[in-house]
Amino acid sequence: MALHIGSVAPDFTQESTEGTINFHQWIGDKWAILFSHPKDFTPVCTTELGMVARLKPEFEQRGIKPIGVSVDDVNSHKKWIGDIEETQSVKMNFPIIGDADKKVSKLYDMIHPEWNDTLTVRSVFVIDGNKKIRLMITYPASTGRNFQEILRAIDSLQLTDNYQVATPADWKRGDDCIIVPSLQDPKVLKEKFPKGYKELRPYLRITPYPGK
Repeated sequence: MALHIGSVAPDFTQESTEGTINFHQWIGDKWAILFSHPKDFTPVCTTELGMVARLKPEFEQRGIKPIGVSVDDVNSHKKWIGDIEETQSVKMNFPIIGDADKKVSKLYDMIHPEWNDTLTVRSVFVIDGNKKIRLMITYPASTGRNFQEILRAIDSLQLTDNYQVATPADWKRGDDCIIVPSLQDPKVLKEKFPKGYKELRPYLRITPYPGK
C-alpha cells in the first residue's frame, strides 16, 4: 500500500550499527527522521551522514531521533563509518540500519525501478510520536539533501501542532505566521493570538510568531 502524509509509518525490526532496532519502540514518544542513502562508500552520502551527525544537537532540541538506512549490511556500514568520521571530522552518533534483504526499503518504497531496481533513492520521512508520517521528500541520487530545510520544515510542523497557524513561503523559526482560515470567531482569535494580527485579506491574516 502506498504511503502518504498521515499514514502510520510501517513498523519493522532490523539490525543496525547500534544493535537491533524495533522501529516503533525505538521512536517511543519522540519524533524520528528516517532517511535512506543508495549505497555505502559513496561520496554524497558520506557528506550527508556527516552533516546529520553534526546537526544531531539541533534534532535533539526538537525531540527528533535520526536514523539512516541503505541496502548494504551492518558490517559494511561499520567499515564506512571510519571514512565518514575521518573525512567529515565528526563522530557518528546515530544508528544506520542494515537492509541487505531490502525489507525496510520495500516497506517505505525507497527503491524506484525506473532509476535502479537494487539501490535506494534519497528518501526522507519525518515521523511523529504517534508514528504518523508528517513529511516525505525524495531526492535524486546525485543531489545531496539540505538538512537545514528539513529542520525548517520540522519547525513548521511542530509549531502548527501547538498553534492554529500555517507558515508562509520561505518561513523560518521566529517569523510571522498565517492564521488558518477555519478560525473565524473574534473572541477565539483574541484569546489564541494575544499579539494581534494583520488582515491582508479575509483568508490571509498574519500574526507574529506565537512560540517562545
